[in-house]
Amino acid sequence: MREEEFDVVVVGAGAAGLTAAAVAAAEKCRVALLEATPLIGGTSAVSGGMVWMPANPKQEGDTVAMARIYLRETVPGLANESVREAFLARAGEAVEYLESKTSLKFQPVPVYPDYYPNLPGATSGGRVLEALPFDGTELGEKFALLRPPLPEFTLFGGMMISRADIPHLRNVFRRPTSTWKVMKLLARYARQRMTAQRGTTLYLGNALTGRLFKSVLELGVHISLGTAVERLIEEEGRVCGVETVSHDGERARLRAKAVILASGGFSHDAELRKAHLPPAAQPVSATISSGATSGARLARAAGGRINERAANRAFWVPASCFVRKDGTQGVFPHTVTDRGKPGLIAVDRNGRRFVNEALSYHEFVLAMLRQPDSAVPAYLICDSSFLWKYGLGRIKPFSLSCKADIASGYLHRAETIAELAAKLRLPPQALQDTIDAYNAKAEMGEDPEFGRGGDIYQRHLGDAGVRPNPCVAPIRKPPYYAVAVYPADLGTAAGLRTDARARVLAEDDAPIPGLYACGNDMNSVMNGAYPGPGITLGPALTFGYVAAKDAAALR
Repeated sequence: MREEEFDVVVVGAGAAGLTAAAVAAAEKCRVALLEATPLIGGTSAVSGGMVWMPANPKQEGDTVAMARIYLRETVPGLANESVREAFLARAGEAVEYLESKTSLKFQPVPVYPDYYPNLPGATSGGRVLEALPFDGTELGEKFALLRPPLPEFTLFGGMMISRADIPHLRNVFRRPTSTWKVMKLLARYARQRMTAQRGTTLYLGNALTGRLFKSVLELGVHISLGTAVERLIEEEGRVCGVETVSHDGERARLRAKAVILASGGFSHDAELRKAHLPPAAQPVSATISSGATSGARLARAAGGRINERAANRAFWVPASCFVRKDGTQGVFPHTVTDRGKPGLIAVDRNGRRFVNEALSYHEFVLAMLRQPDSAVPAYLICDSSFLWKYGLGRIKPFSLSCKADIASGYLHRAETIAELAAKLRLPPQALQDTIDAYNAKAEMGEDPEFGRGGDIYQRHLGDAGVRPNPCVAPIRKPPYYAVAVYPADLGTAAGLRTDARARVLAEDDAPIPGLYACGNDMNSVMNGAYPGPGITLGPALTFGYVAAKDAAALR
């Protein structure tokens, strides 16, 4: 068995692991970064890439005190409070360090409200950061190793678009300025495809992980892809390395002063998933699977424990499932592209609405899980005008044909509501009554049943061009369409218990020497709540930084 010596070993190459590896290397450590898949970036690379960083140095007006008030309003219980305080205290510090020592550069998202904007301490924007756009050609031949975004979120086979470009795409046929903007985007993409397999202008989570990937390359981190950790090495009461196996069967023993677990949680660990997540949410995850032993399982063998007290043990999103042309299974997370837009409703198997469709994706699924017998699956229903303008799930706006998705059973189409109800096996009269009741007030922008569009977060996700309510419009123009959605996790919230220095705790609350956790391997500081955009990536980067700084001191 091959043996090597490092100062720090990091397990997992998502945003948390990349951050930990970059910081440890910047602190002059010899670092090994191990990734079980053949690609860099994990679920972070296919995410929206927003980073919730309260009181960050790029925003004026926010304070740690305001964020603390907001979290006390939204996060259940006092468990984990010391770790949450460490996040509040060190998030801004992490931002400054990463911008000064790595290639990661941030910009504030000026308008993106917290998910409960009417509660004390909430902000309407600036608390959320995102990575600056990144030119993938800066990675050279290594660009091929960066996990691409989900194909359902790109255009023309690989073109990423920024949030600022979305309005131009929607108005491409209506406004000359938008037409010109889209023509320039297409021309740029065409040039890029002459030398690359996909567009090289990266946004969102791909920009975040691309910049971090560049950083670990420049800082000399030893990267092993296709390498899974089989167990932690323990000697004299401390963790001092890992044993690994590569995809080609080569085994190695890597010794280190510290091991940082950042493998992405236990979303694909069937046993832990069954033990910690509700039965109605067992089948579907919107995360990337590595096929390797989860960090939680590795740590449990060394005395670590998963937090049992989180109110919700996963971060939730409604998701639709399909099979791509290449035969791979696809999961589309319905985060912001369709549910909050005007002219769509969600119904349960009784043909009745059961939730405000414009609430956060986490709250939407909590409503499903409160009534799993009737709301799992649920159905998103719209008309032809909505489908053309906004798309539905993996169906993109302005799609000229949906025949393949109809034939596969992903998209249901009918000329009448009664026919649609029959295809979905819903009570026809109940569905007709539901749509009639919704439409009766929708013309005036009202939703007396659920108050859709009732706060700035909901209105932000609507369509500002629709008045008086950007979240409400009638469903009238046949044919009618529907997609089934299921509870899916965006990552596990219950993770390894740690202290404020990201050290994994044993049963007696003593830190296990040499063992750290961050990202979804670490128990969420939010205790299963989802207060705003980027509340997984914000702590992931912060505690990747914290863990690496602490581990570097062990030298």
